Amino acid sequence: MTIKYNMLLISLIASTMMPVTSHAESNNSQYQYTGYKAWAYYTYAKANLNNIVNKEVFMRAFEEYSYLDKEKEVLTIIDYSKPSSSKRFYVIDVKNPKLLYNTYVSHGIGSGKLYATEFSNNINSLQTSLGSFITAETYYGANGYSLKIDGLDKGINDNARKRYIVVHGAPYSKHQAIEATGMLGRSEGCPALPSNLSKEIINTIKGGSIIYSYGIKFSS
Repeated sequence: MTIKYNMLLISLIASTMMPVTSHAESNNSQYQYTGYKAWAYYTYAKANLNNIVNKEVFMRAFEEYSYLDKEKEVLTIIDYSKPSSSKRFYVIDVKNPKLLYNTYVSHGIGSGKLYATEFSNNINSLQTSLGSFITAETYYGANGYSLKIDGLDKGINDNARKRYIVVHGAPYSKHQAIEATGMLGRSEGCPALPSNLSKEIINTIKGGSIIYSYGIKFSS
């Protein structure tokens, strides 16, 4: 009797961990896993993210994180529904739940001013892209130490590498810019970080971690 009960319990637990749709299909549906939710709620609570990271945005990001292939147990969330004057860039250690970084991040000049309201995957749009990305290799370029990222959502952000969308530091992404103009400066579509933090953040998330970029597009 005990053996049959244990086998049934294992079967029920296993069934909650099975995906019911593909990654692409999940963009137009509710959360596709039941098993990941307990893990997500635990991480949110353990990392003390309440009143820091919007819970709905976190759950969406964690859903993506839970089944995407990655090398590192670090999740980055960018909440572009917030104004650029807010610290809307979050790096979370998922293995040992902890908020590692919470700082400012710029959006593309074509996406809006204080708020990002337009998003694009198009080359030369100068707009920010939404969706899931995976971090890749680092390099030194015009913006100094930078991190290449690859978009994982076809038609939504998969032109990231072609568009040279990278994580980098920028002098216009610091608090002094907000004091002067009420908002951060804007990039050509890249998530640009404060220069004094960019290198250590890049070194933390480089090499195969997930970045989830969330935003709300407003109809004109």
